[in-house]
Amino acid sequence: MKVNVQVQDVVAYPGDALIVNLFDGVRKPGGATRAVDEALGGLISRVIAQREFQGKAGSSVLLHTQGKLRAERVLVIGLGKQEEFGLESVRAVSGEALRVLRRHGCRRVGTILHGTGVGGLGVEETAQAITEGALLGLYTFDRYKKKEEDRKAVQELSLLLREREQMAKVRTFAATGQVIADAVNLARDLVNEPSNSLTPQDLAARARTMAKEQKLTCQILERRQLERMRMGALLAVAQGSSRSPVLLVLSYQGRRGKQPTLGLVGKGITFDSGGISIKPSEGMEQMKGDMAGGAAVIAAMGAIARLKPAINVTAIVPACENLPSGSALKPGDVVRSMDGKTIEVVNTDAEGRLILADALCYARKLGCHRLVDAATLTGACVVALGSVRSGAFTNNQEWMGRVQSAAEAVGEKIWHMPMDGDYDEQIKSDVADIRNIGGRKAGAITAAKFLARFVGEIPWVHLDIAGTSQADKEKGYTPKGATGVPVRTLIRLALDLAQSGGKPLR
Repeated sequence: MKVNVQVQDVVAYPGDALIVNLFDGVRKPGGATRAVDEALGGLISRVIAQREFQGKAGSSVLLHTQGKLRAERVLVIGLGKQEEFGLESVRAVSGEALRVLRRHGCRRVGTILHGTGVGGLGVEETAQAITEGALLGLYTFDRYKKKEEDRKAVQELSLLLREREQMAKVRTFAATGQVIADAVNLARDLVNEPSNSLTPQDLAARARTMAKEQKLTCQILERRQLERMRMGALLAVAQGSSRSPVLLVLSYQGRRGKQPTLGLVGKGITFDSGGISIKPSEGMEQMKGDMAGGAAVIAAMGAIARLKPAINVTAIVPACENLPSGSALKPGDVVRSMDGKTIEVVNTDAEGRLILADALCYARKLGCHRLVDAATLTGACVVALGSVRSGAFTNNQEWMGRVQSAAEAVGEKIWHMPMDGDYDEQIKSDVADIRNIGGRKAGAITAAKFLARFVGEIPWVHLDIAGTSQADKEKGYTPKGATGVPVRTLIRLALDLAQSGGKPLR
């Protein structure tokens, strides 16, 4: 879909549909909605008076203009309560509105900038939020469905401005919104892709193609190189599959010379059967998405390259399959990580932390000054936080604050989980330096405590996205299926760090 910005009297917009809005509880429309209502002879006011539409968040009413406007239809979208309204509301209602109009076959759509009047939002940031919400809300994954010639699709969204002086800045912010939405949708594509067409090598190939397009440095380390670097944990997880593992490294240089580098690490298990500790068959098809953290990191790097912040960023994605076979890793085996630590494998379905252990060691070797990893790591995090928030764990409170700030700014909710030293007892091993699972209690925390052993003193945040990487139904700008979490958080973090000059943490 093309997004453009134009100065236009809303009542004169000539497309298939025009989007206006109403706050919950408002009885007389104001601003642009009032102008449209007057042009329609008070039709919106009558709908409100008859209680057919009350402005509740995400609700809408579609009205035919009967030739009173140049647009054929008007969609009035509910903004919810004014005191709860913000940019996340703008993204959500934009996604909802565009899906409604797509179902009605609308191809050219115009929208007012929600909340820039009494809502108190800035024009530029609202334009970016609408662009993000619309493009994210319209996302579909239909690559494997038979295409219909008359398939409904919105082809153009016009952001309607009142003042020409706003054009340049609004276009810049809308373009940024497009870049961010494109990145999220790339991550969604990767996560939704079946594992027979997205093997570790396929993931690496797609990352290489993206890196070439965006002028990123791309290095793909194969089995022999991993063996030379003694990445025994990653190799152990991969040994049950006929497909070789890879370690993908993407680098963006936004500052010259030796400058602090942000390290992004993403789990890339392209299919997780659980290995010898095999998962139940019900729902196992969803394990094609166990590389959501890796997909997010790859997609975020593409957006960072396009937005060009003054910061250096390195992304590392260990990728392999976790399958049972005669050569597979077994419970009771002891493996050695890149930094020499020995790991007792108690459960082969706790494989994500094993491959991340070597990836985090490699990030340290490359000299990353700050780290964020993203992984669909534990079912325990889903039990704790559901699908609403990602779990966040850290060894540095100031760094956690910066990551939280980035997540809150883009509407990707996270929750700061504890990392007390008392939990270390659960991952002690009788036969090795550490065991890969700490039992049923506090499973998300003990998984994070395991990862912390491979980070050292580098400021680090671990994001457990097991509950937030997939949605079981569409809502707001999130479709059913892959969500693309936490792509927007990682992009915003890089932009924020660049703006602050990459100042060191205390």
